[in-house]
Amino acid sequence: MTELVHHARDLAPAAAVVMTMGALHEGHASLIRAARARAGEGRVTVSVFVNPLQFGPNEDLDRYPRTLDADVKLAELAGADVVFAPGADEVYPGGEPQVRISAGPMGERYEGASRPGHFDGMLTVVAKLLHLTRPQAAFYGQKDAQQLALIRRMVTDLNFGVEIVAVPTVREDDGLALSSRNRYLSESERVSARALSRALFSGREAAAQGPAAALRAAQAVLDEAAGAQPPVVPDYLALIDPADFTDAAPGHTGPAVLAVAAKVGATRLIDNIPLEFGEPE
Repeated sequence: MTELVHHARDLAPAAAVVMTMGALHEGHASLIRAARARAGEGRVTVSVFVNPLQFGPNEDLDRYPRTLDADVKLAELAGADVVFAPGADEVYPGGEPQVRISAGPMGERYEGASRPGHFDGMLTVVAKLLHLTRPQAAFYGQKDAQQLALIRRMVTDLNFGVEIVAVPTVREDDGLALSSRNRYLSESERVSARALSRALFSGREAAAQGPAAALRAAQAVLDEAAGAQPPVVPDYLALIDPADFTDAAPGHTGPAVLAVAAKVGATRLIDNIPLEFGEPE
């Protein structure tokens, strides 16, 4: 049976950890199952903490779904040994921390430009939770590509003794990437939101023709979706070098991330797919 723990003093070191803000869904379950497979007989800890530091003043902290009982059940079914659900006073015992992790220039692009301070807050809580759970490996979804890239960079740059493991994005049957925020979408908004994954898949189909073709194909789908009801209002569509989250050059070779962010109604959604570009013929 999965143990529910609220205080770090009651935690034993984890073989693997999955960090969440709760409202768990099948995407989180895939992370937990990957952690379980990797940990073997070791302890798998799932953290559930809605981190106030990574929400801006006009974002959805107050209405972010909190479903702890259901989260514990899902975590147990997926193979977690412990759910660590600390309060804010446990994670930030002195109130908002005066010393924080800075995401630097890499955290000011794309999601960072749209959500100033978000990645500083995210990295600060990830660093604290890594210290509190003491895992050998930590598992994160590829859906939050910039978050994943920044955590990897933090662990490398600041010499954290933990392995960061990426797990592929889980999608609904219609292609929509699983997200806790999907529950905010009305039926018509959900139909419009499918354009995000369609754009990415169109870009992937065109990727053999090079980076520019991939971007053009994805943009064409978003342009069409701008006329939907309700419309898809893009924040950005970009082809990104995952090493530092700068724009991939026109002649880029190697791994890349095709990423999109858009608003549908009042809900802001993000999605991405990894691509690989070879040398031009």
